[in-house]
Amino acid sequence: MLPLDCEAVMEIYNRWARKDGRMVRKVACLIAVSLILAPVAGRAQNANKEKAAVSAAEKWLGLIDAGKYAASWNEAATFFRNAVTQGQWEQSLRAVRKPLGKLVSREVKTRMYKTSLPGVPDGQYVVIEFETSFANKKSAVETVTAMLDKDGTWRVAGYFIK
Repeated sequence: MLPLDCEAVMEIYNRWARKDGRMVRKVACLIAVSLILAPVAGRAQNANKEKAAVSAAEKWLGLIDAGKYAASWNEAATFFRNAVTQGQWEQSLRAVRKPLGKLVSREVKTRMYKTSLPGVPDGQYVVIEFETSFANKKSAVETVTAMLDKDGTWRVAGYFIK
């Protein structure tokens, strides 16, 4: 959402332009353009981060789909690996993910860039929800939280299925 609607920006521009002539018109025009473009530029930057995070999440989920649970732990974010041991992770996936069966379909439902999430340090995160279907569970939602790791690579820091 833009901070001001176009009519409000033009009203400001017209008010200033009537008062002080050409120079004020140029300044008012620059301000109007800045007010309109700043949020657009921010959204585009976040969209690029979201795209990179989704790509990393899909690659990581591919490891799980292939039963490569140890590899998924190795490819996860440092935060993730510090929170759960590889053995605990593999055991959890065997108990929860394996009974669902083979992947049938997976589609991104939502993705949202965040710099703050509950229970984790501030940083750069993208929370992604996938609409997923498995052989033994027709409708599921996978929530993957990707984070920008210390080395500048997007990696998975959280995974939930419901």
